[in-house]
Amino acid sequence: MTSVRMDKWLWAARFFKTRALAARACELGRITSNGQIAKPAREVHVGDLLHIKNESGEFQVEVLQLSDTRGPAAVAQTLYRETEASRELRRKLAEERKAMPQFDFLEGRPTKRERRQLVRLRGR
Repeated sequence: MTSVRMDKWLWAARFFKTRALAARACELGRITSNGQIAKPAREVHVGDLLHIKNESGEFQVEVLQLSDTRGPAAVAQTLYRETEASRELRRKLAEERKAMPQFDFLEGRPTKRERRQLVRLRGR
């Protein structure tokens, strides 16, 4: 096997849950191969540099192996190698997300006590 369709490889490497989602990401321009926007039918070759944007984050990976079948996650991770810059950027973004304050939104109307706290917070 010398090449595989882009959507099949992304699905097999577990970047997307379905091939349809992988194809949709390609159509929306969220996948680039060697600096060019990749269509779902574009061929992936060993050594290609892919830039992938999905709900998990942004990845920049080098293709190490080809596969058109989806296997276990441990096998899927052997298909590519993430660049050090990409790994560092994702780690930094994760730390920033953890540092942001979390807000608990209450269901329904506030109680009398909660309303007083809101009034105090707003400075009225």
